[in-house]
Amino acid sequence: MKMVLVTPEIPYNTGAIGRTCVALNLELILIKPYGFSIDEKAVRRAGTDYWQYINLTEYDNWESFLAERKPAQDNMFFFEEHGSQTVYDPTYPKDAYLIFGCESKGLPEAILNGMEDRTYSLPMLDTRVRSLNLANVATAVVYQAMRDQLSL
Repeated sequence: MKMVLVTPEIPYNTGAIGRTCVALNLELILIKPYGFSIDEKAVRRAGTDYWQYINLTEYDNWESFLAERKPAQDNMFFFEEHGSQTVYDPTYPKDAYLIFGCESKGLPEAILNGMEDRTYSLPMLDTRVRSLNLANVATAVVYQAMRDQLSL
């Protein structure tokens, strides 16, 4: 399973997601451009002393990611505030790509176009909350996606 961040903007979120990836032996894929330098102390601080252990792959843009990885559409899961289904609906394969957009805008429409049946949300019960923190959502999603693999 792989975590994919498309144009992340906040270094603390990327660092925290990186730490989760280390904890679960997942690859972290970052799609440029970033809203920060990957070398910033803030990224390393959020990832604490685990940043050095992250299995990190970077791509210059979405198109280069698709061209090199060639992920099967059935293995791509897009997460958006207004997804047509919830994170609890699918069965996630072990080679799934869990794809998240940037903090301020989410995933670009060009990426989501035609993927409505592959777009999921994390439920929020109180309408006063406009959105959730990216690192929190990514962590909740990946633990749900890996529930069968993590069961003891």
